[in-house]
This record gives sequence, structure tokens and C-alpha cells, in this order.
Amino acid sequence: MDFWADFVVSSAGREFIAGGFGGTAGIISSYPLDTLRVIQQQYSRNSAISILRNVLTKEGPVALYRGMSVPLASVVFQNAMVFQSYTIFTRAFSSSLSVNGPPSLKDVALGGLGAGALQSLLITPVELVKIRRQLQNSIGQLAETRKGPLDIAKNIWKNEGTRGIYRGLGITMLRDAPAHGFYFCTYEYTKEKLHPGCRESSEESMSAMFIAGGLAGIASWIFNYPTDVIKTRLQAQTPSSMKYKGIWIVSLRSLKKKDTLCYGGVWELPLLEHLS
Repeated sequence: MDFWADFVVSSAGREFIAGGFGGTAGIISSYPLDTLRVIQQQYSRNSAISILRNVLTKEGPVALYRGMSVPLASVVFQNAMVFQSYTIFTRAFSSSLSVNGPPSLKDVALGGLGAGALQSLLITPVELVKIRRQLQNSIGQLAETRKGPLDIAKNIWKNEGTRGIYRGLGITMLRDAPAHGFYFCTYEYTKEKLHPGCRESSEESMSAMFIAGGLAGIASWIFNYPTDVIKTRLQAQTPSSMKYKGIWIVSLRSLKKKDTLCYGGVWELPLLEHLS
């Protein structure tokens, strides 16, 4: 009991709990947009508005939250892994002679790069099951129709093993590593511009943090969005619907068809980041 009391009042404990609450609120508020994004990335013939109208008409608003339990179950550990590993990597890469001084933007970017790559090991199975669940509707007729997240995970493990559970690990790393590096670097740079000296004093204003976080999130998403489209298409595949065998196959076929590989569904991302 003493351990948990000390943990809650400690800096790490407060960050862990605050990150859990913040991540949970972000997922709940933005999940309908995430569902629309995944559906449009996989079936890019229709606009997001058309997809929304179709889902609401055929299945109701609850369908927009299908699979939300999967990221909710992992968000606390995911945030803890990202921010703790980001701190460790940033310090490890730091070239500053001062232990108390702020890391350079280069060190921040490298720290984010390492944190994003490490996070991929946790997030790949989570994203895989989430995407399969989100696409269980009249638009994306997948084999696991009407099965819950645990049933989907068990089915993947039974039929495809570890390789199936970690399908998309490579593209997830290619998305998350540069995305986190870009995010943290942009966040620190923007925050310093909005509140000069805050990185040195560690006394940034709430408005500076809010604006910097929103702009960094939007910029990071736009920069890495094509990779996210490829990831969705790779992870949406089941053994019975295998169209793509690699990252380059997805890219080449999508470009050949002249579909919206790069920024299909990108309209909701700035709003998603503000809501998160």
C-alpha cells in the first residue's frame, strides 16, 4: 500500500495517471473519426461524409465506436512507454554537457524516433485487432464479422501465429518512429517560439503547451499520413483476402489505380488532433 501511495504522489506516478486519463479521453472523443478514417483508407471510393451517412443509416452511431475497447485497454501502458522511453532516449542521445539543461532539438527528434520505434512493438497487435473490428460492417465484409476483439485476436493467433499478430510491424515502425520524432521536435520548437525561455525554465504556459501540441500533432499526421494508409491496408487483410504481400506492393498498386493513397480521409485529422 505504501508503494502505491508513494507512486501516486511522485512525478512519474502523476504523469502515468494523467497520461492514462488524457489518453482515454482522447480515444473516446476522437474514435468515431478514427473509424471513418480506417474505412475510407481501406475503401476509398466514397467520401468520409458518405461513409458516415452509410454507417449511421445501416448500423447506427454505436458502430462508430466498434473496437474502441482495444486501444482503451492499452492506452495507459502505451503512453507510459512512449514518454518514459522518450526521456531515456533523449538523455542517451543528448550531446549537452549540462545535465540540467534542455536537450537540443536534434536530441529531441532522436528521442522521439526511438520512442516511436519501441512503441510499435506494443501498438502493432492493438492496431491490427482494432482495424479488423472497425471494418466489420456492410462496407468491409471481413471473415470475422460480428466477432469481438478477443475472438479476433484468438482467431489470428490460431490461424496465423506470431507472424499474423505482428502483421504490419515494419510499416508501423516506419510510421511511428518518424512521426514521434517529428512531433516532439515540432512541439518543443513551437512551444519555445510561443513562450521564449520556457524550455530552460520549465515554466511553459498552458496556452503555449496546448497550441504547440495541437500544431505538432497536425503536422506530424500530415507528414506521415501516407504510411498510415499503407499500414491500414496491410493490416486489414485476412488469409482469405490477401491482396498485398508487402509495403511496396500496396504503394505501387494504389498509385497505379490513382486512388487516394496519400491523403484520402485527411480532412478529419486536424479535428481529431484537437479533440485528442
